[in-house]
Amino acid sequence: MPSPSPLRALFVINSLVGGGAERVFTTLVEQLSRRPEDIAITVALLDNEAEEAYRLPAGIPIERLNTRGGLLRSITQTRKLVRRLRPDVTLSFLTRANVAAIVALRGTGAPAVISERVNTTAHLRTGRLAFLSRLLIRNTYPTARQIIAVSQGVASTLESDFDVEPQRISVIYNPVDVDGIRDLAARDPAFAVTRADFVTMGRLVDNKNTALAIRALAQARTGGNLIVLGEGPLREDLGALAASLGLADRVRFAGFIANPHAVLARAGCYLLTSNAEGFPNAMMEAMAVGLPVVATDCPSGPAEILQVELDGAPHAFGAGGALVAMDDDAAMARCMTELIGPRRETFSAAAVRRAAAFSVESAVERFRAALMDAARADAGLRPAAEPVRS
Repeated sequence: MPSPSPLRALFVINSLVGGGAERVFTTLVEQLSRRPEDIAITVALLDNEAEEAYRLPAGIPIERLNTRGGLLRSITQTRKLVRRLRPDVTLSFLTRANVAAIVALRGTGAPAVISERVNTTAHLRTGRLAFLSRLLIRNTYPTARQIIAVSQGVASTLESDFDVEPQRISVIYNPVDVDGIRDLAARDPAFAVTRADFVTMGRLVDNKNTALAIRALAQARTGGNLIVLGEGPLREDLGALAASLGLADRVRFAGFIANPHAVLARAGCYLLTSNAEGFPNAMMEAMAVGLPVVATDCPSGPAEILQVELDGAPHAFGAGGALVAMDDDAAMARCMTELIGPRRETFSAAAVRRAAAFSVESAVERFRAALMDAARADAGLRPAAEPVRS
């Protein structure tokens, strides 16, 4: 009896330029491709970028589209690709790729599985196109075969604000490759770091609110420095803020470095200052190397990870660190002072234990099952093959 053919899966993402979603996407492709008898993966990159932060495994077919960030071009080019490849299922990451995959698959009978990486309501609260983006999501996401949310907070938002049926939503936390992270952490750092130093990491944009870390450092009763890992349009403004607070020599803007884990492992505390997250990858990677964290109670993820709620208080201590009210520099400063002090090792050990709960193996197997289940549920609904027109 011949072996069944592997599931033909098209994985879609905007690009691999950099970021937490792109890192998780690459990890999934690498892990799932180890069993090609189960799933045969083709990757579609909507934007053909000159530089990429992550490399896909050798042998994975890659379709490089050239949509230049346009939604309509993303939809039409993904539609052409779907008609040519005829996948059994798609898995997409990030909003534009999600919308493109859902629309491109309409009328094909193939199911779209999408992964929502951010708290959609918080992420699209402001901005020139925020209303139109929310309307677009409300008219597409509910028709996806399954939506994989990165946290319970993201899942709840999809249900309450975007009319997605709860049975279409599942929560799979981002995988944390603890062993791989620790291997990288053991290497020499790009520059000297001490246990008195604080680290924050992310793109320098309004949503990441790096200014909060700088203001909190000015109030914290500690002599450590702040290391800022990341690039972005607010770099000059943040440098000016540090200078205005007399912190020009205590805030180091290190930019993007190839191995941030070696820096994280030698620092004293990690700061997450965001106004909105889906699931904070960098925070989990910091915890994996034993770094206590101070995180804002933003939607969504930090409270779930630290297993604590504020309940009206300005701060609360949880599993591996402290949760603080959003944009509260005084509360963050108090917790920075606490976590860098005598109790640091206790919080460090708790951070390591908590990170271990988010294993790569568990997340990968749940993604594999989601793809298999979606394809089986839609088996028999596929229309007869239509001729492919050039």
